[in-house]
Amino acid sequence: MTEYLIRRLLQSVLVLFLISVLTFIMIHAAPGGPTQMFLGPGLSPEVAKVQAHNLGLDRPIPVQFTIWLGGLLKGDLGYTFKNHIPVGDILWPTVKNTMVLMGAAWFLSLLIAIPWGIYNSTVEYGFSDQTASFISYIGFAMPTFWFGIILQEYFALKLNILPLSDMYTMGKEGNLIDLFLHLILPVSVLTLGFLASYSKYARSSMLEVLNQDYIRTARAKGLRERKVIFRHALRNALIPIITILGLDLPILVSGAVLTESVFNWPGMGRLFVVMAVAREYSVLMSITLIVSLIVVIGNLIADILYAIVDPRVQLGREGGSAT
Repeated sequence: MTEYLIRRLLQSVLVLFLISVLTFIMIHAAPGGPTQMFLGPGLSPEVAKVQAHNLGLDRPIPVQFTIWLGGLLKGDLGYTFKNHIPVGDILWPTVKNTMVLMGAAWFLSLLIAIPWGIYNSTVEYGFSDQTASFISYIGFAMPTFWFGIILQEYFALKLNILPLSDMYTMGKEGNLIDLFLHLILPVSVLTLGFLASYSKYARSSMLEVLNQDYIRTARAKGLRERKVIFRHALRNALIPIITILGLDLPILVSGAVLTESVFNWPGMGRLFVVMAVAREYSVLMSITLIVSLIVVIGNLIADILYAIVDPRVQLGREGGSAT
């Protein structure tokens, strides 16, 4: 197990490095640049060259990347080009805000979807199962931004019972009740899509396991149905669900980008959009690296959970497999 974890950690470091290299190249290859933000009509190209030199943008891309990476290893994320503000000062608060939004949506999705899917596997094609299927169709088909706008229109503008946007009402920063009210709409948007996905996966996985011979044997021995489901079936049914949870992290992050933009949530997603327009390379690189780190950690946790859920998975041992 220890050998496997070390190997995966080294692989994760390599993946993060390659992602940072590719992102750095693609960002610099895009048309325009941060110097365009300083140029107005009638200004000569020489002004752009001087500004690029002052910002170090006239150096070769490998040199710029090496300087950025060296600062990163020291805990320095760099500075913004326009205002020369430390990237960490504007980035870390948004990371916390995004974690609050993503964590609430993910926790609520799991809390509802997994038990609901397990229950629906025991009442196949019943009213609850049909309701879950209907919600799944809506969740898969409805665009995130459109659903967010609809919720704003009805609950915030028409009924005026929930806040329209932002994380706090002005003057109530830090108020947990106010934060909860602001979370309801964006969390509902994110939860709908994952509720549709997770409930279906949990149902399908449980149905597959419930049809296995060892489940029939357990029932034939006279074991109670609850014991059959939770002690014998659920353990094996969790493996594909864990896989989906690890793979869905990028989708959750991308969904948060649109949701944060619609609800003006002060998180990484909205910051990325603003910084992309401003061509703030240091901020974009830092956000990309943090999102990649979240995905890598999520997949690593999923692999570890395989061994916990299913002892047949012998991680890091000869003849064993992590998947």
